[in-house]
Amino acid sequence: MAKTPNLTEALKKHFGFDKFKGDQEAIINNVLHGKDTFVLMPTGGGKSLCYQLPSLLMEGTAIVISPLIALMKNQVDVISHLSEVEGTAHYLNSSLNKAAIDQVRADIRDGRTKLLYVAPESLTKEDNVEFLKTVKISFYAIDEAHCISEWGHDFRPEYRRIRPIINEIGKAPIIALTATATDKVRTDIKKNLGITESDEFKSSFNRPNLYYEVRPKTKDVDQDIIKFIKQHPGKSGIIYCLSRKKVEELAEILRANDIKAQAYHAGLESTLRSQTQDDFLMEKIDVIVATIAFGMGIDKPDVRFVIHYDIPKSLEGYYQETGRAGRDGGEGLCVTFYSYKDLQKLDKFMEGKPVAEQDIGRQLLQETAAYAETSICRRKMLLHYFGEQYEKDNCHSCDNCLHPKTKVEAQDLLVIALNAISAVKENFRSDYVVDFITGRETEEILAHHHQELDAFGAGEDEDEKIWNPVIRQALIAGYLEKDVENYGLLKLTSAGKKFLKHPVSFQIVEDTEFSEDYEADHEQMSGTSALDPTLNAMLKDLRKKWSKQMERPPYVIFQDVSLEQMATDYPVTLEELKNIQGVGEGKIKQPYAKEFVDLIKRYCDENDIVRQADLRVRTVAKKSMLKVKIIQSIDRQVALDDIANAQGLEFEELLDEVEAIVYSGTKLNIDYFLDEVMDEDHVDDIYDYFSDSDTDDLEAALDELGEDYSEDEIRLVRIKFISEMAN
Repeated sequence: MAKTPNLTEALKKHFGFDKFKGDQEAIINNVLHGKDTFVLMPTGGGKSLCYQLPSLLMEGTAIVISPLIALMKNQVDVISHLSEVEGTAHYLNSSLNKAAIDQVRADIRDGRTKLLYVAPESLTKEDNVEFLKTVKISFYAIDEAHCISEWGHDFRPEYRRIRPIINEIGKAPIIALTATATDKVRTDIKKNLGITESDEFKSSFNRPNLYYEVRPKTKDVDQDIIKFIKQHPGKSGIIYCLSRKKVEELAEILRANDIKAQAYHAGLESTLRSQTQDDFLMEKIDVIVATIAFGMGIDKPDVRFVIHYDIPKSLEGYYQETGRAGRDGGEGLCVTFYSYKDLQKLDKFMEGKPVAEQDIGRQLLQETAAYAETSICRRKMLLHYFGEQYEKDNCHSCDNCLHPKTKVEAQDLLVIALNAISAVKENFRSDYVVDFITGRETEEILAHHHQELDAFGAGEDEDEKIWNPVIRQALIAGYLEKDVENYGLLKLTSAGKKFLKHPVSFQIVEDTEFSEDYEADHEQMSGTSALDPTLNAMLKDLRKKWSKQMERPPYVIFQDVSLEQMATDYPVTLEELKNIQGVGEGKIKQPYAKEFVDLIKRYCDENDIVRQADLRVRTVAKKSMLKVKIIQSIDRQVALDDIANAQGLEFEELLDEVEAIVYSGTKLNIDYFLDEVMDEDHVDDIYDYFSDSDTDDLEAALDELGEDYSEDEIRLVRIKFISEMAN
């Protein structure tokens, strides 16, 4: 076992740094003295140095077990660049051919290799085990050690086999390293690796330079992301999506809007993935749209923003992914888009998995939802999740602290909650406790006969939405804790028991509600500007003028929704007008189109309007390809129901698409289909109705025309009318 009198000199010699960060020196000393070591250090804290430097100073070869090939290659390249000895670092994984494996083994036998990176799958291969038995092992480093725990965000069953394999190869000190681990995960790791007595080094999880924000995920989420990126031009960012399909779609949309972006996920060819990583590091592209496969081991210090398009499955995953921003201590903006629908989708994905796995997954998901919906300081909540107290009341660097909600007194509510937890013998999780407090007779409560207890239903007169924030904020305040072994069971702390005897003021903030109509209530959060009523009135007057001139109903000129968007987005050229809903090439060619944009331009000039036209989102061709196919099929006189089947659409969905086509100015002739499926008199009656009506509203037409006419018939004739009269 080698010892060095001066680690700072060794650091300077091998890595060129003048001083260690945080606990690095103490950790390295621990490893050099042959002690088992557990390291909990956030992303960017310098974990890899904790095993790289001692491996260069000790006799033998250090085995580094890592789950990612990209990480191995990256780190081997770094060490090889620093070392004068060829073969100082190698990796052993499925990407190597036999000749390359033979070379690695030769370098190890010759004593040149100090660091060997191995994937857990490669470590368990019999011929590798037999070879490593013949090697002097200085120590084992288990990187991304949270993969051992089912409670970790990236559980890998093969990580559970590491300890038995180590026993087979030959015992040596172990250093386990992870960037994210709750108390539950930490206990799991140490127990599974057989290092329960190891020295533990835990760095602070607080990243003061990171800004945290959760935004409502509306239908305009793509537009919101484009606006955000354009407000941070030339800066590097990562956008995380849960599905490969969404990754590719979003990357395509960003490129269509002049943003240098590429997709990254495990389904792409490895050469393309490597090229994308290199292009990102070399700043040939600004934005990577990725599944969570991207970023681990990619040492880019100046990632300026991390966006979560979808809510992550766990707070550990969220913390690690946001941790890739601002690793140089500079700006790091972490923006997450959240909707309750996404949560339900993730919950549904768990169906069919083993019950124990579902249970763990749902609890982790609940923690993420709690983080998204909370109105308290996000930093405080995040650090509490990882077992760390954040003492300040306002971090000044999260959306909740920058826009604080009014606190409400909840002393009596906390008394009810603590009494309820005590009444059910501190043996249940928060969802059960909330059901108990609100007097909900669920199957589980009836099975335990808890409806017979005096405390049952003690809070039924309160809004049931208040109980989750009460419990969560009581956890953060230290009145409650979650059992580590049976994760999620609520226990009263000594402070909680004291509170019950002598209640004191307990103020909380209520959760943010992400309801279905959230989008309408919180337009300012999605960055959309408000409709300009003065301009809207002027546009309606102009429409009325053209309606009289052309002897057509006003909606034939432009629908209300089109005018409202014009009065919101201020298009001042015909090209910009095409981005307005319900306006297409056909409308642009109409004689009145130029007059509308001229009016808007004059209005903007006279009123000094600052427009956001440069942030207008251009959609990609995929949607328009569907429209092209529909137009071509109608030109060939294919029956509409056959077109719907061919495109995998419901008939109503096809009508939506056809309406969008004709309303945006394209002429379509569907007479061949109407002749086939409708009575001629019915067609004439509905056509006459729209000729005389001031509105194209479907409900109004149904009321006026009566029960003899179906909704589909009215919609079909309305399509014919708009096509002939407007286009």
